[in-house]
Amino acid sequence: MEYGRAASYEWEEGVSVVDSPAGRLQALFEGHRLTPTQRRIAHSMVRRAADVPFLSSVELAELAGVSQPSVTRFAVALGFDGYPALRRHLREVAPAEQTAETGSYNEYQQAVEAEIENLRHLAELLADPRAVQKAGRLLAASRPLPVLGLRAAASQAYGFSYFAAKVHPDVRLLDEGGTMIQDRIEAAVRAGASALLCFALPRHPREVVDTLAFAKRAGLTVVTVADSAFAPVAKVSDLLLPAAVGTGLAFDTACAPMLLGRVLLEAMCDDLPEAQARLEEFDARAAARGLFVE
Repeated sequence: MEYGRAASYEWEEGVSVVDSPAGRLQALFEGHRLTPTQRRIAHSMVRRAADVPFLSSVELAELAGVSQPSVTRFAVALGFDGYPALRRHLREVAPAEQTAETGSYNEYQQAVEAEIENLRHLAELLADPRAVQKAGRLLAASRPLPVLGLRAAASQAYGFSYFAAKVHPDVRLLDEGGTMIQDRIEAAVRAGASALLCFALPRHPREVVDTLAFAKRAGLTVVTVADSAFAPVAKVSDLLLPAAVGTGLAFDTACAPMLLGRVLLEAMCDDLPEAQARLEEFDARAAARGLFVE
C-alpha cells in the first residue's frame, strides 16, 4: 500500500468520499505517495478543513509541527507549483464553513468544542455506512474474534470486547504486548479466526504496526479504528475507519474513536442473528444473580 493511500471509508470501489470539506481534502491526497512528514501535514489539514484554505504556509507548518519548506514540498508532491497554488485550489474545492466563535471559551471548554467537532466529522463520514457495515460482517463472521489495543488504545479495545462478548461467542482481547502476542494470534487463527479488530491511537507503538503485519501474514483480515486515515497503521490494515482524537489537553481525548467502536459493534450485531437472544439470556442470568442495582 502506498504511504498516502488511505484504506478508509472510500476503500471499496463505488464508495465515494463524503461531500464535505474534510472529505474533499482527503480525496485530494488519495493516490499520492506521501512521506511520514507529509502525512502529518495532510492529517492536520483534514482535522482543520474549514480553516486550511485561509492559512499561510507558516501557519500550516506550525499547525502540523513541521518546517515551512516541508509544507512547500508537500504542495509540490500533490502536483502544485507551490503552496499558494494549493491554497487557491483549496479555496475553490473546500471553502471554509462558518464556525462558532470560541474566543471567549476557556481551555477546558475549547477541548470540549474540539471533541464536538470531531464527532461532527465522524457523523459526516458515517453518511455512507457501507464501510462500517462491511467491517461488521467481517467481525461477525470471525470465530474467534481477536481485538487488539495497546497502550493508549487498550481501553478502547477493552470496552469493545466487554460488550462484544455479550453477543459474539468468542472474543479474545489482546491488550498487553510482549513476546506472547503473536502466539495468541496464531492460536486464534488455528481456532478459525478470519479477521482481527485493532484500535490504534497516538502515540502509535511500533509493536502495533509489527503485530498487524504479523496478523496479515497469518491470513487475518485487519480492520482498524485509528485517529487518522494517514496513521502509521494504514499500510498494514485492510480496512481503516478513521475517528480523530482531541489534542487540546495534556493527554489526548478519544470520544470519536470510542463512539465509532460502538457503531462498529452495532454493525456487527446486525450480522449476528443470535445477538438479541444472547442479550436476553444475559439479562435473565443477571437478574437471577442480582448483578445490578436498580
